[in-house]
Amino acid sequence: MNIILLGPPGAGKGTLANKIKEEKDAVQIATGDIFRYNISNETDLGLKAKAYMDRGDLVPDELTVDLVWDAFDKIDSKDDKKIVLFDGFPRTIDQAKALDLGMKERGQKIDQVVYFDVDEDILVERISGRRVCTNCGATFHVKNNPPKVEGVCDVCGEKLIQRDDDTEKTVEKRIHVYNSQTAVLIDYYKDQGILLSIDGTNSPDEVFDEFNDKLGEIS
Repeated sequence: MNIILLGPPGAGKGTLANKIKEEKDAVQIATGDIFRYNISNETDLGLKAKAYMDRGDLVPDELTVDLVWDAFDKIDSKDDKKIVLFDGFPRTIDQAKALDLGMKERGQKIDQVVYFDVDEDILVERISGRRVCTNCGATFHVKNNPPKVEGVCDVCGEKLIQRDDDTEKTVEKRIHVYNSQTAVLIDYYKDQGILLSIDGTNSPDEVFDEFNDKLGEIS
């Protein structure tokens, strides 16, 4: 089963993906992870992507799609019970159409699109309050999941920072980009009859329960 997790930054897509992976036979395809892996391992696709990023340019849709298919084709996704989660992709209508075409060529399809409905104010609070360990990468939140000692990682004791892309001003820009480019995908998938809406303001456990209730138990 192929599922797209669709929603703005901070909506909880990654949290739900982790929960699904813990509880079910699932694989996550997260574009951020794919880019980092290919760049750090200096693959051909990674080097191409890095060249654009080093110039400050956006990675073209065609190259992004190639990176996604490279990851997807390494998954044993022939088993109908296996769940493949697309997190952070597609971001545009062109990417969505390329995904549909590639799925058709592989004899597969997108089965469901889970849309996270969250107010913008909540998104800004969630992301701007995030703090990340400079050493081990552990993530905390100043309000929802604070460290035992302010500014210090519970896991390894190193310093916690607020990433540049987590500042309130940057978050607002990211949400604006989402609204201008990605939000149109809601209607795109609604027209296909595969869009499911989830209340992203709830706790992770409640979101996971709603996911199960709406998709049915997948063993």
